[in-house]
Amino acid sequence: MLKAALRRGVSKPSCLSSIRFSSSVAAQYFPNEPIKPQFVSETIPGPKSQALNNELGEVFDNRATYFVADYVNSLGNYISDVDGNKLLDVYCQIASIPLGYNNPALIEAAKSDDMLYAIIDRPALACFPSSNYKQILQEGILAAAPPGMTKVWTALSGSDANETAYKAAFMYQHAHKRGSLDFTHEELTSVMNNKAPGASDMVILSFDKGFHGRLFGSLSTTRSKAIHKLDIPAFPWPKAPFPALKYPLEEFKQENHAEEVKCLEEFERIIVEDYKPHSIAAIIVEPVQSEGGDNHATSFFFQGLRDITLKHEILMIVDEVQTGVGASGKFWAHEHWNLTTPPDMVSFSKKFQAAGFYFSNPELQPNQPYRQFNTWCGDPSKAIIARAIYQEVSKHGLVEKTAQVGDYLYDGLKQLVNKYSSKVSNLRGENYGTFIAWDCYDADVRNKVLLESRKRGVNIGGCGDVSIRLRPTLTFERKHAEILLQVLEDVFRVV
Repeated sequence: MLKAALRRGVSKPSCLSSIRFSSSVAAQYFPNEPIKPQFVSETIPGPKSQALNNELGEVFDNRATYFVADYVNSLGNYISDVDGNKLLDVYCQIASIPLGYNNPALIEAAKSDDMLYAIIDRPALACFPSSNYKQILQEGILAAAPPGMTKVWTALSGSDANETAYKAAFMYQHAHKRGSLDFTHEELTSVMNNKAPGASDMVILSFDKGFHGRLFGSLSTTRSKAIHKLDIPAFPWPKAPFPALKYPLEEFKQENHAEEVKCLEEFERIIVEDYKPHSIAAIIVEPVQSEGGDNHATSFFFQGLRDITLKHEILMIVDEVQTGVGASGKFWAHEHWNLTTPPDMVSFSKKFQAAGFYFSNPELQPNQPYRQFNTWCGDPSKAIIARAIYQEVSKHGLVEKTAQVGDYLYDGLKQLVNKYSSKVSNLRGENYGTFIAWDCYDADVRNKVLLESRKRGVNIGGCGDVSIRLRPTLTFERKHAEILLQVLEDVFRVV
């Protein structure tokens, strides 16, 4: 099948009319990027990939491996495996490749003196920050800060970013309760036994089907799949319903509005009736529930959440770990909401290659040192890469370009979903850049779509129970979208 696909080539999707290409940033970055998927082995994974993966399995849990990659020979929007196959990658390391594989601007940043010393003399930033760390942050991570955000706490991963945001929320709320008083003897002694009042009895509220990480606090707020949580002790924290919208949106405006109103009413009921006042420190919510199935809600719902949190003096954390850095057609997906009051914290990771959370209220930084703390408190080498990413995104207008190619891609997918409606449905992500997903008839069809796409040279990923999500780079252009659409049409025809 792979060789047949290679002989056939990948042509313009039959469901699309001719277009005029805009200037290609991908071509500037990657003049030697493949023009279509390339196949060497009869199967993916091929024999070399299978052999290397078996060897890896002797020392590392390799059971989730798609194939073993060759990153030296990956380029732009194409990932290479060790057999030499080159696949158009619209999964991109689970949404975390911003500018394509082996981007020359990032290679230059990696070769810089700043990077050299950040790597070999990696500092414990809270105790021994480097002389240029403020500059690195101001030119990158802070330059990209969401509206209303002026400060950042850097972290080690998306899970860590959310965990430290939770800690900031708890310390903030207890500081307000305590007022000008110092810690009591009872607090100082009880906390050493993991008991109240020193150990907080406050909670973080999350939403059904949300995903916020796999550490203990973040896992307690994760609600996407049971397998993520089984056997792990969890905090008894609440969850609220997230709207289950019907698609196409334009056909279900009344039903979807009623669904969002119902969810908001239940959200406030939980706050008022199930928990005593000021016992919910914060809520955390994704602009799109990514791992849980790419579940969307409207600006009305998110503005409602913000209004209710302000009313009850609850902090609002927006988890932009997967949605941030341009993929939605805005640098930060929550910018689509046009909130009247910004969220209190915004966490990030993945496409920024760094991690942390933004905030503006100085009271979210505890009064005493060593409370929000670990050895590294982030990583300046990752902040240097984040700076290069931000500067390249800004230089080339990649957020705007992603919005444009996303519109084109969505229109093509809409035609395919209408044509193969017995197999795929619930296309979502209109006007949301390339952050697009759809449902398959069942899990079996979804898995067949993923496998058949890979056979035809497209690496793609699923989410939720029956959904497929697109997570291409910000250098994914119409020429790549045409290949993807043609492959998907071929796959939808046979699954």
